[in-house]
This record gives sequence, structure tokens and C-alpha cells, in this order.
Amino acid sequence: MIGVGGDGASLIDFDHAVYGDFPLMLVLIAVATFLLLARAFRSVLLAAKAVVFNLISLAAAYGVLTWVFQDGHGSMAVFGVPATGAITMWVPLMVFAFLFGLSMDYEVFILSRIREEYDATGSARSAVVSGLGRTGRLVTSAAAILMLSFVSMSTSSQTDLKILATGLGAGILVDAVVVRCLLVPAMVALFGRANWWLPTRLARALRVPASAATVVPAAAPDALVAPAHP
Repeated sequence: MIGVGGDGASLIDFDHAVYGDFPLMLVLIAVATFLLLARAFRSVLLAAKAVVFNLISLAAAYGVLTWVFQDGHGSMAVFGVPATGAITMWVPLMVFAFLFGLSMDYEVFILSRIREEYDATGSARSAVVSGLGRTGRLVTSAAAILMLSFVSMSTSSQTDLKILATGLGAGILVDAVVVRCLLVPAMVALFGRANWWLPTRLARALRVPASAATVVPAAAPDALVAPAHP
């Protein structure tokens, strides 16, 4: 048996230890997130959409890191750093940890308000308008504060911190502007009552109270609301 030491061997061991189980970790986190959100929102579609959209925000952040720093598009002009050719191994993991949690906070905050409005009115479109109107400014302000903080961190002299801050800032910008303010409201309004579908067996498995799983809106649902005439 031959033992190998040094920085190269340590980095290879780190890569295998961290990223060898990364797909399994991603699946476990996605499943756990789906189940928790399905119970919280009493909806299969909203829980699945939240997981998929969070992965979209994460993919956008990784794409910015690769395009800017690894391939060198603008990294020298903006950050004074030439193309790195690779991303430090711990950076994608930290971006995933921070961005997934932050994105889920925004998702829960917005959809909780939309769910409350829907229970009161029975109209998905009205719920989106009211829910986003009450939470949009707060989510946008929080995202702007975080993004500016990461912009400040990107001025660090260390290249790894520049890369980490840029990835997080880009991910939060895409998530707050494109995903939470455009895609999420549009999909909720598009699917109407289907947003709140939860199978009986899944509701039992998640221990959702029967009264909560079968809430009857105070007003008529979207499909039955007659158009207003002047």
C-alpha cells in the first residue's frame, strides 16, 4: 500500500469527500424541502415549484461564476482578476448553502401571504395581487441590502472572496427580481385552484389537519367568478 501526501492529494481527498455525496445530499434536501412546504402550503404544486425555482436561481449563480471568473468575461475589467480557469472547490458549496436558504425564505414569505389572501377571497389572481403588493417591497429591500453587502465583499483583495460574493449577489438578484417577482406570481395566477391541490393520502402522511386540507374559500373560485361589466 502506497501513501501519498501533499496539497494535491489533500485537495483530491477533499473533492471526493465533499462532492462524492453531493448528488445524494441535493436529493435529500430537495425531498425534505418539498415535504415541509407541501405541509405548510397544503399544496403539491407550490412545493414542487419552490424546489425547482430554487435550483434555477442556484444554476444562474453558478453560470455567472463560470462565465465571469472561470472564462474571464469581464473579470479583469471589473475585478482586476484574469480568467481563473477553474473555481475553488469550496465556493460552489458555500454558494449553494447560502443561496438555497435565502431563496427559500423569500418563497415562504411571499406564498404564505398569497395563501392567506386566497383562503379569504377564493381568487388566485386577486391573492397574487394582494400578496405580492404586501410583501414585494420588503422582499426587494431585503434582497437589495444583501446584494449591496455582497458587492462590498467583492472588493476584497482575495480572489476566492470576490468569486463567492459575486455568485451570491448574482443569485440573489436573479431570485428576487426574476423568480420571486415574475415567475412565482405568474405561475400562481396561471394555475388558479390547481395550486392548492393536496392528495388525501399525502395530507394524512404529512399530518395535515382535515379542516386545513379542505378549506373552502369565502368567495367563489377563479373559474366561477363572472367577469365584471361596466
